[in-house]
Amino acid sequence: MRRVLVTGGGGFLGSYLCEKLLERGDEVICVDNFYTGSKRNIMHLLSDPAFELVRHDVTFPLYVEVDEIYNLACPASPVHYQRDPVQTVKTCVHGAINMLGLAKRIRAKILQASTSEVYGDPAIHPQEESYWGNVNPIGIRSCYDEGKRCAETLFNCYSMQCGLRTKIVRIFNTYGPRMHPNDGRVVSNFILQALQNNDITIYGDGSQTRSFCYRDDLIDAMMRMMDTPDEEHGPVNIGNPGEFTILQLAEEIIRLTDSKSRIVRQPLPADDPKQRRPDITKAQKILGWQPVTPLRDGLVKTIAYFDELLKTDPDFCRS
Repeated sequence: MRRVLVTGGGGFLGSYLCEKLLERGDEVICVDNFYTGSKRNIMHLLSDPAFELVRHDVTFPLYVEVDEIYNLACPASPVHYQRDPVQTVKTCVHGAINMLGLAKRIRAKILQASTSEVYGDPAIHPQEESYWGNVNPIGIRSCYDEGKRCAETLFNCYSMQCGLRTKIVRIFNTYGPRMHPNDGRVVSNFILQALQNNDITIYGDGSQTRSFCYRDDLIDAMMRMMDTPDEEHGPVNIGNPGEFTILQLAEEIIRLTDSKSRIVRQPLPADDPKQRRPDITKAQKILGWQPVTPLRDGLVKTIAYFDELLKTDPDFCRS
């Protein structure tokens, strides 16, 4: 039985990771300060004797004894990480330092949930791990982009200098049940707008592209990465190489919800990437992994989640 620490374990991805680790037979310590995570995501796990919840901010040191650490703690949507950009940088950098320090002390294996945002507004397409990126270091997204880039540097330094067993995955757009209804991400925005027959807002002409990976596929890849040999550090792209325009996504969600919503356009935000698509050749080779959930199937499950949420807790959807 492994004892595993998941920071950000109350979040959209972290809570599902906790579930899958418990199903595998691990003991899980879930750490979250619930800045963007929610207790509703893990309430069903609290009765499991192998599950432990610790309310804690990773910008402060943490002292526990575990075998593995998944570091997912950080606001991940522009709405949330731009609300307090200084704290976002601290969470990325101080959080990484504290978790790496813990891993060094107890000789634990540690995985960093990095992001495709390290590529910025990419000048190459699709993006492969060898690409250094095109990031504005003083733009409105830089608190997150550069914070995650610095975290990757720290993980690499601890690996080289201290011999720490580190892993880095770069997560591309992910969606699924338990997304925060007000995280400002395109999938949750469009679904909620469509279910309520409100106007669906797209920015620019909607021609910018994204690749959408379903939650279950993403967590499967993350766990596979943790189980790779010690000499494999990454980074490894995790995402779905299927590419869709934002306009195509909006039209598909309108069809699936049978919505009367109209599509309206607003100016494109600063530094918003025009293209985002992972090259997953490395993940296929190293992890034996590729996503298996078609976009339509994943959207149907996500729509059902938000539809139920609107019926049972409409206040949460407005908070």
